[in-house]
Amino acid sequence: EGTLLKPNMVTPGQSCPVKATPAQVAEATVTAFSRTIPPAVPGIVFLSGGQSETEASENLNAINQYQGAPKPWRLSFSFGRALQASCLKAWAGKDVAAGQEELLKRAKINGLAAQGKYTGGDGGAAGADSNFVKNHAY
Repeated sequence: EGTLLKPNMVTPGQSCPVKATPAQVAEATVTAFSRTIPPAVPGIVFLSGGQSETEASENLNAINQYQGAPKPWRLSFSFGRALQASCLKAWAGKDVAAGQEELLKRAKINGLAAQGKYTGGDGGAAGADSNFVKNHAY
């Protein structure tokens, strides 16, 4: 109790030639979590796992809409690369207003996705760009 988990969503590996749909990601993620994470955990905040901003938002939305297994936790983002990429691209080191505009847009999109209410269509400056970094080390 009092712990937040910060895992990735259950997705195929980056080199897998077959992409999973948001519904498939939702089913795999919620099923795995419902079998392993106690209900006493108050929240799960996802890493983007190298997904594009758009993929990450669509998958989070599908996870929050999924009804096939219990979800006793709050499900949201840890707001790393899936929030920052478009902001940084728009800002480009000089345009503060454009960066702030993208930040507000991404925050709204991800806020809706965390409620299962995101309807899509609001890609940002880097919305479709993959955030995957091969051999990334922390």
